[in-house]
Amino acid sequence: MPSAHNAVNGPGTPATPGGLRKIVAASLIGTTIEWYDYFLYGSAAALVFGRVFFPESDPLTGTLLSFLTYAIGFAARPIGAVVFGHFGDRLGRKKLLVISLLMMGLSTALIGCVPGYDTIGVAAPLLLTTLRLVQGFALGGEWGGAVLLVSEHGDAKRRGFWASWPQAGAPAGNLIAVGVLSLMTTVLSDDAFNSWGWRVPFLLSAVLVMIGLWIRLSVDESPLFKEALAKAERRKSEQRAEQPPFVAVVRHHWRDILVAMGARMAENISYYVITAFVLAYCVNHLEIDKQTSLNAVLIGSAVQFCLIPLFGALSDRVGRKPVYLVGAVGVGVWSWAFFALLDTKSFPALVLAVTVGLIFHSAMYAPQAAFFSELFATRMRYTGASIGAQLSSVAAGAPAPLIATALLSSYGNSTPISVYIGLAAVVTVIAVVAGRETRGRDLAAIEPDASVARPAPEQQPAASA
Repeated sequence: MPSAHNAVNGPGTPATPGGLRKIVAASLIGTTIEWYDYFLYGSAAALVFGRVFFPESDPLTGTLLSFLTYAIGFAARPIGAVVFGHFGDRLGRKKLLVISLLMMGLSTALIGCVPGYDTIGVAAPLLLTTLRLVQGFALGGEWGGAVLLVSEHGDAKRRGFWASWPQAGAPAGNLIAVGVLSLMTTVLSDDAFNSWGWRVPFLLSAVLVMIGLWIRLSVDESPLFKEALAKAERRKSEQRAEQPPFVAVVRHHWRDILVAMGARMAENISYYVITAFVLAYCVNHLEIDKQTSLNAVLIGSAVQFCLIPLFGALSDRVGRKPVYLVGAVGVGVWSWAFFALLDTKSFPALVLAVTVGLIFHSAMYAPQAAFFSELFATRMRYTGASIGAQLSSVAAGAPAPLIATALLSSYGNSTPISVYIGLAAVVTVIAVVAGRETRGRDLAAIEPDASVARPAPEQQPAASA
């Protein structure tokens, strides 16, 4: 018999397949739109921002400066994680997800309206960077809420599969972003694309956000959170103070935060090299045309979208850690073949390089949602999962295209970049091995002090979930 913790509409109501699918669809569509906005910036930074916002630099330097504005957005993600996590753990997942979607969509649409350097001078890259910071802040709060909404509705037996669907929003968003850019480069001349064509995909975000809001507003709050909130209200009525989520998660789950951060290193770095830096590498270094490069990423993203739920289901059978480790080791080894295949300048080789790289990435990314959700207690889960994921993004995803571009500029070849990805894979392997296997954990039963010594009796009720 399903437990109360598997409810869709509230404690004691079993989760129906239809209800769970509705939650999954809402989370998937919402994350797809948010990742579309975020990845669109990375692709545009590789292809056009250097010319539009840094026209006085040579192409490689312009790309480097574009990736610098791209990296700055990551700095806001941990701040967004703390702010959205705090209110998401206090007020609910759904409300904060609606806010994050609105912030992301508005900032992305406004990027499409920013005049170029030739029109307003240095104000152009400054405005671009400011809007990128807003994007990063919004995304810092999006990921944790979206995966938790699914994880907390589903049951432990298939949590890896169901929670992997919001993860599929990343390749789906990238697929749409790259697809729209590819379409624009096909139907427009280079001059037209650089002048105004690149703005169309950014303005399209406003339409997508309206669709996402309509769907996201139709779902119910997590029943597990409702239960935890009711317990918190009872503790409050009994005058037992509750720690702020950030303080509680740092105190009781600091080891789990470190595991999450380490697990993200290879996953984050490899993804942004494979999907964002690859465009700059192919177009500027190998002088392959934009259309060919974009199509390779397009095909790889389509394959990844299909594979993520399969790897999520596999993690339900064999465990989160084995699947994650295969991906980490695989991406570290593949990084050497990846650039060798790109250097052939053959389209089939480009597709193979990107697709296999994204297959290994999927093995890490698919179980990540369930894995991180299962590390933290309910009343600090949004904060813990978000902080663990987003702090690492500052050290991993943010500088990855920037570091890769700088290494290419300094050494003139890809060998140092492969070493860089390989070192990230080593860090991830160590972190995942050090972490516990979480498959099958009851989210409602996770104690906030599970990773450290139990607090004194008088402190325990105030921090329990």
